[in-house]
Amino acid sequence: MELCWGKISGKLLQSGLVHGAHSWGDDGHYAVCKIAQGYFEEETVVAVKKLLPESAAGELAAVCSWPDEIKKLPQWRWTSALHFADTPDYKCNYDYSRDCPKDWCVTGAIFNYTNQLMSASENLKSIVHYNLTEALMFLSHYMGDIHQPLHEGFLGDLGGNKIKVHWYNQETNLHRVWDDMIIESALEAYYNSSLTRMIQSLQAKLKYGWSNEVRSWESCQLNQPACPNPYASESIDLACSYAYRNVTQGTILGDDYFLSRLTVVEKRLAQGGIRLAATLNRIFSAKPKLSRA
Repeated sequence: MELCWGKISGKLLQSGLVHGAHSWGDDGHYAVCKIAQGYFEEETVVAVKKLLPESAAGELAAVCSWPDEIKKLPQWRWTSALHFADTPDYKCNYDYSRDCPKDWCVTGAIFNYTNQLMSASENLKSIVHYNLTEALMFLSHYMGDIHQPLHEGFLGDLGGNKIKVHWYNQETNLHRVWDDMIIESALEAYYNSSLTRMIQSLQAKLKYGWSNEVRSWESCQLNQPACPNPYASESIDLACSYAYRNVTQGTILGDDYFLSRLTVVEKRLAQGGIRLAATLNRIFSAKPKLSRA
């Protein structure tokens, strides 16, 4: 798979476009990458820190929203389609050949950026033609995107972007509810508006609540370095079962929707973090074994 990969300019890496701001939205991507960092093998920690821009201060989570921040700039508009893999309307299943034309979707991007990082780590004597800092940041971001159910939503409504709803008393769209508003409401209701506390809660659930599931989350069939297709299949199933369910144009979404969907959102953030760590461990660690946070 070959996409038209761009280059990161030195000015962009040093500018405010690379920062640790928290807004799936920034909060979701930060949480995925922060969780992942706790499961890195030692070799992965070293490799990631070498690739991160100086402005990240050694924190992968600090740059995980970067692809969202630059995708509307003229030189980066080509990346816009790499954030999702929408299905035909009312098709609650994912098919790579149908939903990722010419490898141009989030699953194709994950395969490509994984291959870029693998080629560099496996063939150190060859001349590397890829921008590996860029590859790391895109891979980390897209691993978050693929776990947001409406990034595998329906083409007709652009993954819920065209479905206008009210989140309590605020007018918005369904996609933004899943990108931002469920997380924002949870932060306010349960975590004293602290993303750090929410992440700590998810880390505790990974140790004591979801511990029996973690091994299956991080595994890949046939020892592949990356396996995003099952993650996309999970997401469209969740989109149909939870995101779109009982929602039409103008629906007012309140406590019932929030409380029944929050558990889905939190689990997808945790799964994204575990799977990002596992993928990077397979790339950078000689003997990857999922560590404990």
